[in-house]
Amino acid sequence: MPATPPDAVEIAVVERSGFVESRHSGVAVVLSPDGSEHTALGDVSAPFLPRSSMKPLQALACLSAGADLTGEGLALSTASHSGTDRHVEVARGILQSAGLTEDDLGCPPAWPSDTASRDDLVRDHGTPSPLRMNCSGKHAAMLLTCVANGWSTADYLDPQHPLQVHIREVIERLVGERATTMAIDGCGAPVYAMSLTGLARAIQRIATSSERSPFALHRSAGALVRAVRENPWTIDGPGRPDTVVIERLGVFSKYGAEGVQVMTAPDGTTVALKTLDGSTRAGHAVALRLLERAGALDASAVADTLSALPLTVLGGGAQVGVIRATV
Repeated sequence: MPATPPDAVEIAVVERSGFVESRHSGVAVVLSPDGSEHTALGDVSAPFLPRSSMKPLQALACLSAGADLTGEGLALSTASHSGTDRHVEVARGILQSAGLTEDDLGCPPAWPSDTASRDDLVRDHGTPSPLRMNCSGKHAAMLLTCVANGWSTADYLDPQHPLQVHIREVIERLVGERATTMAIDGCGAPVYAMSLTGLARAIQRIATSSERSPFALHRSAGALVRAVRENPWTIDGPGRPDTVVIERLGVFSKYGAEGVQVMTAPDGTTVALKTLDGSTRAGHAVALRLLERAGALDASAVADTLSALPLTVLGGGAQVGVIRATV
C-alpha cells in the first residue's frame, strides 16, 4: 500500500491574498552525496509507482542492451516532452535509424502539451499523433533496442517481452529492491512499484555516474546525464519546469505523473518526493527547497529559479498569491 495521510507531512501550500487556500501532503527523502539518508519526511519505505520519474532507469536499460543513442536522441529517451516539432523530429529520427515509423509506436496518439505547438497543429488541420505523446522518445528507444537485438517489435510492451524483462532486471539492480508489483503506465509500458528511498538511490546512482567509469552501465549513465544537461529542452520543453531547473541550476531533474519528482544537485545530493493527492504543481518547488536546505544549492539561485516556475496564483489577472514549499 502507498503512504497514507497519517504517514505523510505537509510539503506545500497554496496562498491566495494571504489566506492558505490548499495544502499538499506528501513524502520525501533526501540522500547525501555519499548515499546516506539526510532527511526523511513521512514513510519513505512505502511502495508507490514512480511513473515517468522511472524513465532514466528505462533509458539506461535500453543503452545497456545495445541501443545506439547519443546527444538529443539519448536525452529524448528519458523525456516527458511537450510535443513540439523539434521533439517530434528527434523521435522520428530514432525510429528511422531502426528502420521503423511512427506506426510502430505503442504509445497512444496525443496532442502536444506545448500550447503554441498545439495551436499550430490545429490551424494546420493536424491530428493527434503518437510522436506528439510525451513518452514517444522512450518508446522509440525501446523499439531501437528491440531491433538491435533482433527482438520482435509488435509486442515490445508485453511485460514478458525480452526487452521488458531486461528493463525490470536493470531497475531492480539500480533500485536495490525486487519488483513485486507491476502496473501499466499511461503510455502502455510497464511501471514497477518501489520505495521512495529506492527511487532516490537509483536516480543518484545514475546522476553521479562517470563516463570514465570502468563499469559499462555507469559509463552509459554518465553519457545519459550529460546528454540531458547539454540538451535540457528535450526532457520537458522550453520554459517548462524540468527544463528550467536544469538550465538554471545544472541539476538532473525528472518529474512523474501523480505528483512524483526526483532531482540531483551537481554535488550528488538527491531528493525524491511524492505528493499524495497526485498534483505536480508543487513538486519542483519542494525539491528545490529540500536541496537548498541540505546545503546543495545556493539560496539566491533557488529563489531566482522559483520565480521562473509556474507558481503564481492569479486574481483578476494580477498576482495575489503563490504556491510555496513548507518544508
